[in-house]
Amino acid sequence: MEVVDPANPGPWSTIRLSPVDVPKASDVLAGELRERILTGELAEGDPLPAERELVKQTQMSRATVREALRILEVQNLIRTKTGRAGGAFVQRPSTKSMANSVSMLIRGRRIKLVDLMETREALEPFCAELAARNRAGEDLAELDRANEAIAESEADLAQFLQANLDWHVGVAVASHNELLTGFMIALSQAIYAGTENAAFVDAEVRAVTARTHRAITSAIRDRDIGAAGRHMRRHVHGYAAALALADERDAIAVGQPAVGE
Repeated sequence: MEVVDPANPGPWSTIRLSPVDVPKASDVLAGELRERILTGELAEGDPLPAERELVKQTQMSRATVREALRILEVQNLIRTKTGRAGGAFVQRPSTKSMANSVSMLIRGRRIKLVDLMETREALEPFCAELAARNRAGEDLAELDRANEAIAESEADLAQFLQANLDWHVGVAVASHNELLTGFMIALSQAIYAGTENAAFVDAEVRAVTARTHRAITSAIRDRDIGAAGRHMRRHVHGYAAALALADERDAIAVGQPAVGE
């Protein structure tokens, strides 16, 4: 029997290993199903196997299967129905789910209103140009409905802001670019929340908004790409400048340093 001398242990390896991060079984299953959904192997509306069948097929525990399905549901990749015809059904990512994700980022990171306005200045003129190129009849109908609501003299602040939001979202929808639409929905909703101020949205702001929206809508209807982009660029820039001026006035009124001081 060989005796090892502690003072001279011999040619032992000096290799050191780090702890191995083994993924949870539920994450692995969710990842496999997610990939099949995103690649189109599982189509919109396809039913997933029943929970007990997934347990049998994957040899995973019922708790693991349930956790995997919960992950996919949170990611809006499946929807669940109860009842005899219930179960888990595939749904593809949507513009709405993208808008929800961007909205959570804006709220969770507490993105400043000035940053939202700068982003809108960068994106919305191009949305208007695309709308002039790609709009359909139903897109124009939505813009016209929003314009009528904006021009309603008896509308309160909430009704005006909702109509304004509907119009801006309508322009994005008319672009027929799903990425821009999802982003602009979230951006417009955040700006709505940040400008809900009767002192700023006065009669003059309402009148200018109604007039400018009609001009942009006309350019979109006429498929005048250049005019749609120019009008929208001036509109969003002017709105941002007016908002900054209102913030400056408010700051001075309460004896606080104005923005940028």
